[in-house]
Amino acid sequence: MNIKRAKEEIKDTIEAYLLKDENGEYVIPSIRQRPVLLIGPPGVGKTQIMEQISRECRIGLISYTITHHTRQSAVGLPFIEKKTYGDREYAVTEYTMSEIVASIYDRMEETGLKEGILFIDEINCVSETLAPTMLQFLQCKTFGSHKIPEGWIIAAAGNPPEYNKSVREFDVVTLDRIKRIDVEPDLGVWKEYAYAENIHPAIISYLSIKGQNFCQIETTVDGKLFATPRGWEDLSQLILVYERLDKRADRDVISQYIQHPRIAKDFANYLELYYKYQNEYQVDEILRGNIREELCDRVARAPFDERLSVTGLLLSKLAEGFRKLWDKNAFMELLMEQLKRYRQEMAGRAEKSVNGVMPEQAEMPEQNEMPEQAEMPEQAEMPDKSGAPAMVLEYLAQELEKERLHRKKSGLSGRREDRLWMSVRIMLEEYAQQMRKEAIDDREQAWEWVRGKFMEHSDCYEAMKEDCGSCLEHAFDFMEAAFGNGQEMVIFVTELNTSEACVRFLNEYECERYYQYNKELLFDEQEQAIRKKL
Repeated sequence: MNIKRAKEEIKDTIEAYLLKDENGEYVIPSIRQRPVLLIGPPGVGKTQIMEQISRECRIGLISYTITHHTRQSAVGLPFIEKKTYGDREYAVTEYTMSEIVASIYDRMEETGLKEGILFIDEINCVSETLAPTMLQFLQCKTFGSHKIPEGWIIAAAGNPPEYNKSVREFDVVTLDRIKRIDVEPDLGVWKEYAYAENIHPAIISYLSIKGQNFCQIETTVDGKLFATPRGWEDLSQLILVYERLDKRADRDVISQYIQHPRIAKDFANYLELYYKYQNEYQVDEILRGNIREELCDRVARAPFDERLSVTGLLLSKLAEGFRKLWDKNAFMELLMEQLKRYRQEMAGRAEKSVNGVMPEQAEMPEQNEMPEQAEMPEQAEMPDKSGAPAMVLEYLAQELEKERLHRKKSGLSGRREDRLWMSVRIMLEEYAQQMRKEAIDDREQAWEWVRGKFMEHSDCYEAMKEDCGSCLEHAFDFMEAAFGNGQEMVIFVTELNTSEACVRFLNEYECERYYQYNKELLFDEQEQAIRKKL
């Protein structure tokens, strides 16, 4: 199965394993909770989905690459304990708690998360001395004499033997005690992820043309030659940073990430062409509505690779705008939530709760439904805020920062969400500074002031939304003028359906041509599948 389907299967498994009965006992006892074993090529995304699953299930995650461990660090150090049996005293070997088990208890104390995933990567590549311990671990959920705490689910990952000479085959006894999931690379699924994670558009466009180069692992007389999804993602990050530094990634740099000479050379050539098309076709001008007839004629007569590259340039610019709009909406939701709290505090209606849940919310400008709250750490005592609106904002900023750090430490927020929380905290601090500068001390005046600031963000959001709509319409204008209803339009609409940010946008914005082509090209089923995730 592909990595997306594997993720859904693991989430379902975790939900089943963590279900409790009316007595608070796990419905499936720990002994029957089979460890999940992911088997797939290197770089396919096995580790990443475990991080995503822990965040989405709101449970802890401890991750280890077992090949880095010795028997001592995994099992613990032996020591001699004196024990009496009958009338005789014996020297018995016991073990200290292993680093791996201890880290679970440490995480539970640090975060308050009593349930989680213990993820062991490259489990079938352990050393010879550690192999028996790993078999015991999978079968009995123990390291040495120490058991994995209840509520913690074991997940492991490994590579098939054809990718790694160090792989050790599990025996039937072990295989009969695990839940094995075989994962295969899937470019279509990866592209959904790529659009959401801002993978460089040149890589997305290239792999749309040369999909066979997405994941290639070969054994030749020159050794292992490979290109993996992980390599493409890491290369993307480097290219994006290089562009900010006004640098170019050449063939030598690319081959450091894509360690398949033929593919590295091919992509290096394509990247140069991509930059050339970027300059010549001026996609920003097209999206502003400046569509020149000679440019349409030129791209219509161009080779297929060039036509597809120009289509990719349009899609990447649109996706960038949709992502920014999505981020702006998330920023406003969190900011609105904090300003509601601010209104309550200023009105003197705040109620303290152990879990950090706030009382009934005050009215604010209409926005989308609130996102789910994370479990908050214990809050600090609210200081006396009489006549000090700026102090309230600073207090809320401090509490938000505490929760951000807690979520980050617990693994409950990814990079995107962490940046969001940080930006709202900074905004609250800036509001407090401006309030002091303008000497705003009256509560009602302060509320009207912050409400006005929020409405500025709302106006900005609406302007961004309108601009995204205009860009999409202009993109269709260009595609129709250059390609009509040809295969390029098919690709264009397909890729729009692949982008989650785009589908979110089209839930709010009515684009007649999108729905027209979507229906004509029979993509309604794919669109609905994406919408189910929203």
